[in-house]
Amino acid sequence: MRRLAILATLAASTTLAACTTVPAGPAVKTAVVAARAETHPVGTANQDAADDPAIWRNAANPAGSLLVGTDKKAGLYAYGLDGAVRSFVPAGQLNNVALVEGRHGILVAASDRTDPLNSRVAFFALDRNTGALTSLGQVASGPGEAYGLCMVAQSGGDGADGARVYAALKDGSVREIAVSYAPGRLTGAITREWKIPTQIEGCVVDETANRLFVGEEMVGIHAFDLNTADAKPTLFAKADRRQLVADVEGLALASLPDGRRILLASSQGDNAYAAYDAVSGHFLGRFRIGDGAIDGTSETDGIDVVIGDFGPGFPGGLFVAQDGDNGGGTQNFKLVAWDDIAAALGL
Repeated sequence: MRRLAILATLAASTTLAACTTVPAGPAVKTAVVAARAETHPVGTANQDAADDPAIWRNAANPAGSLLVGTDKKAGLYAYGLDGAVRSFVPAGQLNNVALVEGRHGILVAASDRTDPLNSRVAFFALDRNTGALTSLGQVASGPGEAYGLCMVAQSGGDGADGARVYAALKDGSVREIAVSYAPGRLTGAITREWKIPTQIEGCVVDETANRLFVGEEMVGIHAFDLNTADAKPTLFAKADRRQLVADVEGLALASLPDGRRILLASSQGDNAYAAYDAVSGHFLGRFRIGDGAIDGTSETDGIDVVIGDFGPGFPGGLFVAQDGDNGGGTQNFKLVAWDDIAAALGL
């Protein structure tokens, strides 16, 4: 949720914020990096529309990798690394998006908030050669308004690809959904559920540790040990108004070649991004995307990151962030080289 959209509710949440954050202290140094590319704006202008990106890396042809991004007023886009639109599916109010690749191709999932009383996950196939998106159907994710979403691949049975989707509903409910996909067949069922006290959105799974991170917007980042049947949330990082400034929005995980895993979070309240060691929780630094040949970002909702070769412009990896003000009433997604972020933070 954009920070401007919640100003009217801040007075009512003062007591909660006082209990869940610490007083702001000395400023934390914030590095500045520049975007190397940007996408064409989403089609809905003069509204808070662009929201969340997901990255597919083409291992055979890194420069031919693709992005998908939501226009939460209209549907789902696919882009090339040059930012040009490859395809668009008018699919309603899609908020967050994630993708996995299996034997049957690239499976894309998006939280569908078109019906605010009954959440759903919408699924699409992404053609790796053309970038075409094809609707595959929907799976119910229970009562409440769909909001955040993340997904991880898992073994499928009976010739199908499998995935676990984590639906983060606006009321703080988190539901795990087991999904099975094969051409002409898509099924899903809720397998377990948790509840966080206040509004949540961004989430990401650390596949190595089988650990789920969820952002509680005004509080911080929670972690769930998914190896535990009755997993309980533990506070991983607090929105302390220094390292991480509410709203806590998109989350993404960078898995480095040396085995380190770095959790990135959109610190929307001050237009920055915070980095943590995903295992220890140690704070590693923060950065902004500043103005350069391409304008910087502000009020970022969703983010994603993938480490690996993406061609000459992004040889070490790619970070993508939603930009809440692209000028002229438009919103889009900015592409940043991971090498620039790693150098700025000394990683």
